[in-house]
Amino acid sequence: MDMSSSHSMAHMSMGEGVPSLPQLQTFYWAVICTAIGCATLVNLYNKALYRQRMTATSSGRFYPSTPKALLPRTIATIYAVGREISYASFRFNAFSKRWPWMSALRLPWSSPTVGRASMVAAELVLVLVLCFYKLDPNDQWQWESIGYRTGYIATAQLPLVVLLAGKRNIIAWFTGTSYERLNWLHRWVARILFLTVTIHMGFWFVNWARYDYIKIQLTTNPIAQRGFAAWCILLWIVLSSLAPSRRWNYELFVMQHVITFVGFFVAVYLHVPAELKLWVWIAVGFFLFDRLVRAGATLVVNVSLLNESPKTLAPKATFESLSGDTTRITINNPRFKWKAGQHVFLSCHDLAPLQAHPFTIASLPADGKLEFLVKSKSGSTKRFFRHAEKTQGSPQASYNKRHDRSVILEGPYGRIRPLRQFDSIFLIAGSSGATFTVPLMRDIVSNWMAHTQERFDTGNRSTSPIQGAATRFIRFVWVIKSRSQYTWFASQLESIYATAVRLKNASYDVEVEMSIYITCDEKLEAVNTSLGRHGVLEGKDPVAGREVPLAPNDGTLDCVASTQSSKDNSEKANPSVISVDSACSSAQIQAKAATSCGPNGVCCCTQTVEDEAEAVESGRQCHCQCGVDSIEAVNERAVSIQSFEQEKPPSGASAAEEKIETLHCPSITMISGRPEPRRLIRETLEQAFGESAVVVCGPQGLVDDVRRSVVFLSDDRAVHKGTGAQGIYLHTESFGY
Repeated sequence: MDMSSSHSMAHMSMGEGVPSLPQLQTFYWAVICTAIGCATLVNLYNKALYRQRMTATSSGRFYPSTPKALLPRTIATIYAVGREISYASFRFNAFSKRWPWMSALRLPWSSPTVGRASMVAAELVLVLVLCFYKLDPNDQWQWESIGYRTGYIATAQLPLVVLLAGKRNIIAWFTGTSYERLNWLHRWVARILFLTVTIHMGFWFVNWARYDYIKIQLTTNPIAQRGFAAWCILLWIVLSSLAPSRRWNYELFVMQHVITFVGFFVAVYLHVPAELKLWVWIAVGFFLFDRLVRAGATLVVNVSLLNESPKTLAPKATFESLSGDTTRITINNPRFKWKAGQHVFLSCHDLAPLQAHPFTIASLPADGKLEFLVKSKSGSTKRFFRHAEKTQGSPQASYNKRHDRSVILEGPYGRIRPLRQFDSIFLIAGSSGATFTVPLMRDIVSNWMAHTQERFDTGNRSTSPIQGAATRFIRFVWVIKSRSQYTWFASQLESIYATAVRLKNASYDVEVEMSIYITCDEKLEAVNTSLGRHGVLEGKDPVAGREVPLAPNDGTLDCVASTQSSKDNSEKANPSVISVDSACSSAQIQAKAATSCGPNGVCCCTQTVEDEAEAVESGRQCHCQCGVDSIEAVNERAVSIQSFEQEKPPSGASAAEEKIETLHCPSITMISGRPEPRRLIRETLEQAFGESAVVVCGPQGLVDDVRRSVVFLSDDRAVHKGTGAQGIYLHTESFGY
């Protein structure tokens, strides 16, 4: 690793037709800039396409998201093929069924997508070609030349690593993306940098080993010592940046990451010759630029000393505990604007010192407030929830602001292509992922109203599409563990549905469909332990407000349970009532309990709903009570429920209420079980007249399932390949760091 004499190697020829070391560095950045330029052209085309579609909608043109001319159709076909390839991924768990030992490795749901893997492979191939071009690794007389060259190529990679790490970086601005969608590439480029540095060190070591010179170099040569120190620090950075380390303690990871980053650059600066120090300064310049811009933006967002009253150094936030160990954080009258789907970094040093976490903004600027729904897990999020519980228990919490806390906001961050340019939109979220999808849906619906309010005011009616918005259909799916989580967005969802109905009644070609899937429902648990006269748990029907019997506490899904209907006497059963036709065997109970009972005895409806329409029509529900009961107790409850079914009077509820239990808004159906994304997405695509958007936010398993479904449907329907099927834009957001 002795580069002390590399100044003499900078312009020295390594053979006929071999570029000099600075030329190879220039070639590396020429390729990188070309790739960024291509991504920039795609971004510019997407912006131009959006403006063209909005112009078409303003002129009253039908289906503006459908390409009609030859050139747009050709580009749409290229997009479709590129998306199919780049979205594709490989499922590891397919092999775990054949080789059970693989499940112990806890491999991720899927491999990286082909698009991501191709980018990493391209970077790796580029670096290796530049390192070994016209050099023979088997020739010991060229080992020193390889050592010099790999050192130069490694130094040239430093600015790219820093650029991809910044939250306010130039690459994101040019390509129309955001830092969190480049962070994975930052990690992989850093790993390739580590590989390059390791090759650099390795060839110097084998070159010294011929003369038994390694120990002497590391003990007497300061250049070698600094280089070896830089390699050790980089090794630690790479290992500590792996997913398990980041998830174990993210705050600790960030702190040590910054410290080791500084140490690495100091060691590199002291190791490289003068002519290579410029690359170190460029990387440091990018880092300082990012930090200065972020600091300035943070001051503007948080400090109000000039124009606003009252004068404050930081905004105040209120904390409210919600169901599902969730905290609602509210900041009134924020000092900045944001777009639906964006997020900010929030710090509350009173409750969680020296910590900042990204939270999606669950509100719109029109609301006049910032809202965040924060799931309590550990660290700062758990402290937020405890503070909210404590303040809500205080007798003065309802009218005293002393429980508010000062917070610091950084952002907003995050970008997504404007959804109002797509004909149909499919939104699916898991749990708190709705903080991303609900604002996106609200933004589109509010845009509908903004462009139709004048006609409503004048009493005009039109059958033309809404001017200013190409979207005519929205499909919203939300997967939650408890129906109480519906209250997080109850008013917003009901308002969206009411607006869609109003527009549809006014002859506008728009429609919104919503479904909520419950995987673990507290209404199926023993939340009310009072028993009715037949030993059946009693609860409230959320529609009619009447008393209805719930499921027995039998510890399993009903082995032979159904909502029965007698055609002879025209009596229809309430779907909340469980009828057991026969007793369950011990094996059935154990099998059902294994799939229905989650941690702490929570009832989990893990069955997949293959056909939502059929499930709604038949009224089939997932019923279970997780507990420890004997077989005899289960059989006794089966008999009591059966007798109750025979004795209960005919219900006066409507057929819809008897078929499926609904929420306050009759269009939002609550379904027990897990959704089948492929079928739901297909239904959305088949009614689309133009390009559609699929947006998913939730656990990685849900994101992978949706991505695979989009790839399959794009290929199965031969999108933009002569069948008339329109394009599919996919945007994914997953939990975690």
